[in-house]
Amino acid sequence: MSNTSDKRTRNLVLGLLFDGIGMSSLLIPGLGDILDVIWAPLAGWLMTRMYKGNVGKAAGVVTFIEEIVPGLDVIPTFTIMWIYTYFLSGKNKKNIV
Repeated sequence: MSNTSDKRTRNLVLGLLFDGIGMSSLLIPGLGDILDVIWAPLAGWLMTRMYKGNVGKAAGVVTFIEEIVPGLDVIPTFTIMWIYTYFLSGKNKKNIV
């Protein structure tokens, strides 16, 4: 497997894991909102580390907002960003970490 393919797979697996962590706060009523206060900035930061440049920064802000606003945890922002990066952007080689 090539290095590019390894990074693509790594980002998919990490993205699915991080989306799962973000959605898990819905399982704990009341406590989930408190956990979101911790997870939201961490998730935003992780997004900027996984995807470089302005696209990664914008995705980090969107991820932070999605995680901090109650009820939006069901949106899989890491998975959406992976699909955008590797299938929709056409510039995926620049966004690979």
